[in-house]
Amino acid sequence: MKQTVIQAAIEAGKEIMKIYNTDFDVEYKEDESPLTIADKQSHEIIKMHLMDYDPSIPILSEEGSHLPYEERKQWDQFWLVDPIDGTKEFIKKNGEFTVNIALIRNGKPVLGVIYAPALDDLYVADEEKGAYKIPAVLEAGNTDSMNAIPLPLVDKQEKTASVVASRSHMSEETQQFIESLKSNYESVATVSAGSSLKLCLVAEGKADYYPRYAPTMEWDTGAGQAIVELSGGKVEVANEDRPLRYNKENLRNPWFLATRKQ
Repeated sequence: MKQTVIQAAIEAGKEIMKIYNTDFDVEYKEDESPLTIADKQSHEIIKMHLMDYDPSIPILSEEGSHLPYEERKQWDQFWLVDPIDGTKEFIKKNGEFTVNIALIRNGKPVLGVIYAPALDDLYVADEEKGAYKIPAVLEAGNTDSMNAIPLPLVDKQEKTASVVASRSHMSEETQQFIESLKSNYESVATVSAGSSLKLCLVAEGKADYYPRYAPTMEWDTGAGQAIVELSGGKVEVANEDRPLRYNKENLRNPWFLATRKQ
């Protein structure tokens, strides 16, 4: 199963990069979020791989058709897909966009794959092996988990804190959270990143906190949450001691905080 998901993400990433290096058109959906041909092509490639593997597992993709909750609530497991997370970053051509695929079982992400095609970095997590990173995937032909680097990569420093924030969605509440940390740590560093790479930085241990006090959807976080949690971190509803859950009637996430600090 895991290799199927990895292959789906990598093949989608290859197609995305073909379009990335061209002058592509941008459409806008009803919610005014951008959409490109790369989003659509990536969706179709991922859908083909997952359906070939097991057509009985439903797929909930940002760019697919969204079934009514009355049908979805019967699902005990499903694929949760964002064909391009960070379409704004893709359009800006800054490289900070990802392909996200998660397996959700009973509301919990149990497998996550994130591929950043412009960076050629692959992040994978499953309950058997934990979370790991494979850099230079295509450059080195490096998809074998034997070459994996276990996460986290960096041990946390107790007297300092690092916070990763959205490159495109910094909110006043996020800035207030960052200020609140300054009373508990000798120093607080901030770094900006796009897409689910923010969750990957927490999983790697390069960021201690990722406060998201702005809107996200389930497909934005499912794969990243699996990678953070299986690396020993947490992704919890803001100000509550409970993890994000999936396949809700409303697919919008509540505000949340991803963390490595205890």
